Amino acid sequence: MTALTLIRHGETDWNRDRLIQGATDIPLNDTGRRQAREAAALLRERVDGPVSIVSSDLARARETAEIIAAELDLAPPRTYAGLRERSYGDAEGVGIDEFRNRWGDWHSAEVPNAEPWPHLRARGVTALGEAVRDHRRDTAPAAAGLIVVTHGALIREMIRHATAGELPPAGHRLANGSAHDFVYERDHLRLIGYAGSVDAAA
Repeated sequence: MTALTLIRHGETDWNRDRLIQGATDIPLNDTGRRQAREAAALLRERVDGPVSIVSSDLARARETAEIIAAELDLAPPRTYAGLRERSYGDAEGVGIDEFRNRWGDWHSAEVPNAEPWPHLRARGVTALGEAVRDHRRDTAPAAAGLIVVTHGALIREMIRHATAGELPPAGHRLANGSAHDFVYERDHLRLIGYAGSVDAAA
């Protein structure tokens, strides 16, 4: 059994301006760096025992993980391309209001060239399994926890996967820097702590 904490990366200028990022590689802004330090402070209070950290290879997640690692005196994060945000295809760089006008409801929209939701879920589960296996190999025989810094849509899909679609509510998004706790055991993912969400899809 491995305890996982999935962290959404800190804010970017595109988050601030309500633009769809997806696979576009946008760096953190100063607010995002502060949120990463706040996430580290929260983790410092919650983590019990040894822990390591991994992240998506996109800059906003990687830098968030690097800040957390530095604050908690952890080794630098290993990165996994499989933990990247969903690709939103033609919607990347588009504002939320324009998105709705062009494609409709966030969760049912058919956006040209976007990664299908089932593919995102399968990719996320596979990437988490890979990260856990590497983590267990590196930390055995200790029962160490794993911090995973990734992206809003991927975390939402992992929560939906673990709760059979009960959470998070449709139309809500996960806050930048929010933390969500899981257990990974025998290739199954179980949600044990949900940070909640804020109104409006993003």
